[in-house]
Amino acid sequence: MSKESSDTKATVPAWQPPRISKGSGGASPQVERALSEVRSKIYPRSVSGNYARIRVAMVFLTQLIFYGLPWLQWHGRQAVLFDLGARKFYLFGMVLWPQDVIYLAVLLVLSAFALFLFTAMAGRLFCGYACPQTVYTEIFMWIEKRIEGDRLARIRLDEQSWNARKLRLKATKHFLWIVVALWTGYTFIGYFAPIRSLGADLMSFALGPWQWFWMLFYAFATWGNAGFMREAVCKYMCPYARFQSVMVDDDTFVVTYDHVRGEPRGGRSRKIDHKEAGMGDCVDCSLCVQVCPTGIDIRDGLQYMCIGCGACVDVCDQVMDKMGYEPGLIRYTSGNAITDGLTQSQVRRRVLRPRILAYSVLLGVIAIGFVISLATRTTLRMDVIRDRGALGREVAGGMIENVYRLQVINTAEAPLVLDLSATGVPGLTIRTADEGQSRVRVDSSSNRLVPVVLRAPAESLKPGLYDIQLKGVGTRAPDDVDTVVEQSSFYVPR
Repeated sequence: MSKESSDTKATVPAWQPPRISKGSGGASPQVERALSEVRSKIYPRSVSGNYARIRVAMVFLTQLIFYGLPWLQWHGRQAVLFDLGARKFYLFGMVLWPQDVIYLAVLLVLSAFALFLFTAMAGRLFCGYACPQTVYTEIFMWIEKRIEGDRLARIRLDEQSWNARKLRLKATKHFLWIVVALWTGYTFIGYFAPIRSLGADLMSFALGPWQWFWMLFYAFATWGNAGFMREAVCKYMCPYARFQSVMVDDDTFVVTYDHVRGEPRGGRSRKIDHKEAGMGDCVDCSLCVQVCPTGIDIRDGLQYMCIGCGACVDVCDQVMDKMGYEPGLIRYTSGNAITDGLTQSQVRRRVLRPRILAYSVLLGVIAIGFVISLATRTTLRMDVIRDRGALGREVAGGMIENVYRLQVINTAEAPLVLDLSATGVPGLTIRTADEGQSRVRVDSSSNRLVPVVLRAPAESLKPGLYDIQLKGVGTRAPDDVDTVVEQSSFYVPR
């Protein structure tokens, strides 16, 4: 080799982080490439490794929960059922009513803070391992690989003209996709209607119009998103991809390419000493791009399209092993770890920064309050509604009578007997309007509207409005007693 060629090789420019090009209207190379490849199909290559096994385990875990939960039984009913018609939400031993919407609001707040915390700590781990879009894309891609083959086989199949073999493979793939999608839609509506009776209703075409609509809509969305749109949902439709940048900083664990160690990149023989040749560890094999489900090049730096699945980490470690290099050229670490040369233990110590502590404290306080509120939640409720048509009247026997309606809600899964009493006015008595007694029975997980009549002697009362208290003592068993007290008013006419 001549001295001139040797000098040329030695002056390979060092890697530089991607910069925004001023002369291209402010668009970065990643954005320009994304715009030019909007309609290009991505053929992810199969990969094995630790993170691939974690993804497979998460697919099994999430789908075991989703498909299996509606079939669980609890006290003779479906364990998880959102009965919109009856306005009851059954969650194992709890029965939630529309009045419990506050718990839904708190649960959404908890989910938001958990998302902020996990993203600030480790980027888009949810997207890479538990997001429904990722999970169903993995399932559909597994079916596709089993039918059509791996990356190169699928590319060749799509490029060839239509023939009997191509038609058979495509038809088989879409048939299996549609079966999975329909079963997913069936399971989805099984959370809102008893799933054990849905099968018979489906076979006899007795499903309601809204049940048909949501089953087919959810099935179509699953088939379209996981079978066709795939990475486009993550790139262009998911709002999380857009606002994650405000939660990620240089101490966040993300999938990162070690440009200090990897550049300048280039192909080489395993027999040469690449460091003496002035080369980095990256052999520029592009396998990290081929296995990426969103088709990005992680060597261009952190990009919002990266879902943090770790596929590039697995395949790069395999290449490093074949070349005899140290693994971890692409790894989960922070930006500061690369630029400052920090070890993994040093990076982990920097995780507990003010942002993480603030999210953790808020999440912990709200979670503790949520659990305590659920644990101490009363299963008996009583609302008092005055009869506006008859505020007060004098009846036989020199008594003043007021009429009310009591809305009694029993959220427990056992019937109760409610003993009613009223105080606040001398000689005040309470009786139900239909049964003439002060005791009411309310079935399990149900509500009852009870008309009641309150009477007091007119001789001891002056005209006006009196504050009273209506008390209900509900008994389900000798050791299961709930008490509720509601305020109201008693009107004495002139």
